[in-house]
Amino acid sequence: MRAVDRLVPGVSTVTRYIRYHSMYAAIAAHAQQNGLDAAACRRLVRRGEVLLAALQQHRADTDATWSAHGIDRVRRFCAAELELARAADEEQPNQSYSPRRWGFWDQYGGPATVLGTVAVREGALRPGRHACPAGVTGLFAPLLSLASRDVVSFAALEAAGQAALGIPCPAEQEWLTQVLTATGAGGAHVPEEWEASDRTRRATLRILARAIELHGHEGDGYQETLRSAVAFGEEMTTDPVLAAIPETAGWRGTLLRHYSVGAWRRLWAALVSGIGSKDGEADRSAEELRDWLARQSPDGTVRGMLGDLPPLRTATGRLMPVERDLLAQGGDAPMTNVRLLVVGALRSREGQLTDEVRAVFLGRQRRSAEFLDPTWIDGLIHDHTDRPVRDLAARLVDDMLAQSRRVALAKLRTDPATGGLKIFSRLHLRNERYFKTGDEGDSDIGTRIPQLGALAEQLGLFAVQDGCHTVTESGRRILETGR
Repeated sequence: MRAVDRLVPGVSTVTRYIRYHSMYAAIAAHAQQNGLDAAACRRLVRRGEVLLAALQQHRADTDATWSAHGIDRVRRFCAAELELARAADEEQPNQSYSPRRWGFWDQYGGPATVLGTVAVREGALRPGRHACPAGVTGLFAPLLSLASRDVVSFAALEAAGQAALGIPCPAEQEWLTQVLTATGAGGAHVPEEWEASDRTRRATLRILARAIELHGHEGDGYQETLRSAVAFGEEMTTDPVLAAIPETAGWRGTLLRHYSVGAWRRLWAALVSGIGSKDGEADRSAEELRDWLARQSPDGTVRGMLGDLPPLRTATGRLMPVERDLLAQGGDAPMTNVRLLVVGALRSREGQLTDEVRAVFLGRQRRSAEFLDPTWIDGLIHDHTDRPVRDLAARLVDDMLAQSRRVALAKLRTDPATGGLKIFSRLHLRNERYFKTGDEGDSDIGTRIPQLGALAEQLGLFAVQDGCHTVTESGRRILETGR
């Protein structure tokens, strides 16, 4: 997650729409012009978000690909007219469109301040280093003019329809294209005019664009397309565009480590799913949990399992897509995830990856082996080489349980309601038996690449044709991928 944060600044896994960035920038400009304090800004943000969702709900021609944030909860306030005050109620937020005090600005605020479209001063929204242009403030002026009303008629709402999601706005597209790609009005990139985070984001966009040009025809999503160009094969070093971008090595290390992180999450979720609740009869001892994974292990030793793995790279140093192939063959089977962890451990060894890739793969802030990281697994492989695979599997269960305990203790807090200690964990131990209060998620940690691709698509840099991703002419020109 640290690597992703460094490589995709200004984008998060929950920032889906360019239009919201524009709205918050327009609100910041309005707030400065009218001297709004933090409380007034919060009120305007909440009402603006409700109005945008209500506009999407009211439009009969709404494209199903667009879904305004909070639209499901806003629907109940749209009967004969929009009950704006009730929908955006700050006094009873749980009864409103969003229980969060700042609504969906909580999702966009961090990225917006990194992008420089909004600044926060004394809690109030103000224009960032990239001031909102007149064309964008004009786009939202009719919508924000309705924010002072407690009830809004649909006729008045319709008059603000230009701000709806999916309605093109050339001024918005031009401005946010410049911001996202770190380019000037003529589409040229002058590094000295931009901050380090802007240059890094541009580099990632260029890498993704080049990956689309090389592999977009394969019909995969943005993330898998990036993997095809960067994680495996030779194009990272042989393609003139990719080889010239320093961040390419960082993406190889990040995407390869992503397989190990995902394997741990799926393995842990599968283990917890078989444990019962506090009041049930399916609580489990540590021995029973060790047996759960050990029984699924193949016969033979760890050395034999290593011998059954395909080569991780060719004699010329080309990385083979072993992780991708394992997932294609075994899906979410627990031993598939064990093998993915083993592959990650083998890749962590000296000489398997270049120094720059290996530094990101293991973590730039890493000072020594960390719990459950690839070098930790490599140590277990060394200790279990001539022992049965089931012994390694049992040890992995012990390590997961121990790490769960460490994480729970690190989050230990005093409960102000009771004065006792509160443990934030779904897995608990009672009388040497484990029970759960809920299941664990098994989804992959977000790389933000799908979101970055979607934002670039909204700006006209990328396009989808016949189910395949392409880079538009303006995208090639702005991102300088044509060679």
